[in-house]
Amino acid sequence: MLEGIKRDSMTKQETKSLRRDGYLIANIYGKGLENVNAAFKRNDFIKYLKNKASVAFDVNVSGNVLKVVVQEYQKDPVTSDLLHVDLMVAQPGVRTSYKVPVTVEGTPKGLKNKGLFIFHKKRIPVKCTIENLPTSFHLQIADLDTGDSILIRDISMPEGVDCFLDPRVPVVGVIKAK
Repeated sequence: MLEGIKRDSMTKQETKSLRRDGYLIANIYGKGLENVNAAFKRNDFIKYLKNKASVAFDVNVSGNVLKVVVQEYQKDPVTSDLLHVDLMVAQPGVRTSYKVPVTVEGTPKGLKNKGLFIFHKKRIPVKCTIENLPTSFHLQIADLDTGDSILIRDISMPEGVDCFLDPRVPVVGVIKAK
C-alpha cells in the first residue's frame, strides 16, 4: 500500500518546499466526497505504479485508506519530472470514466515486409463501475500485415463496459516504413 501525507497548507511556498523534499503533490477526489490534498514520496509513487497489477490501487493518507485510480498527471516540460497527479476514488456501484491499458502479444508479420508497429492508443477510455473494470485489453497482433490495424470496434468490451470513442479509431497497427 502506498503511504502519503495530508497537506494542510496550499500555499505556493509550501508546495515548492514539499517538491524540494522529494514529494509529489496529489489531489484525491470522488463523487460526493470531500477533496483530499495529499503528497507522496515521488520515487515511492513511481515504483508502486510500475509494479501495480490492476488499474485501481490502495493509498493510505494520514490513516485514511482509499482505493484510487490515476486520472491525470502533469510533468515538467523540460526535465519530464512528475509534478502533480490527480487520483479519483473508485467508489463501488458508481459509473465513471477510466483509462484501461492496452497490452499486445506476438510479433506482426508486417515487420518482415518493412513495416513499423505503431501504438495509436496506449489506453482506451471506458465508462463502467469499478466492479466491471477490466485490468487491460489484451490484443493478438501476430496476423497484422503492412497497412493493417486493430480498431476500437474489433475489441470485444466486457458486459457493462462502454467505450465512448468512435468505433473507427485505430488502437494498434502496422504502417509502411518510408
